[in-house]
Amino acid sequence: MPTKNKIISSPAHYTYGEYQAIEVIEDWKLNYHLGNALKYICRAGRKDPSKKAEDLGKAIWYLEREIQTGCLLSD
Repeated sequence: MPTKNKIISSPAHYTYGEYQAIEVIEDWKLNYHLGNALKYICRAGRKDPSKKAEDLGKAIWYLEREIQTGCLLSD
C-alpha cells in the first residue's frame, strides 16, 4: 500500500518515464508560467484521458500568459 507521502509526491500520472515534470522544471529553472505549461503538457490525459484536450488548453493558456506578461524578455 502506498504511503501518504508517495501519493502526494508521486501519483501515477506524475511518473511517466524517467523524470517527473517538477524535476525538469527545477533543473531548467523555468519560471511559473513555463513550468506550468510544461507540467500540463507532460501530464496531458494521463490522469483522465478524456481531459487531454483540456490539459493541453491549460498549457496553451500559460504559454499565452507568458507572452502577454513579457516574461520571456526578462529571462
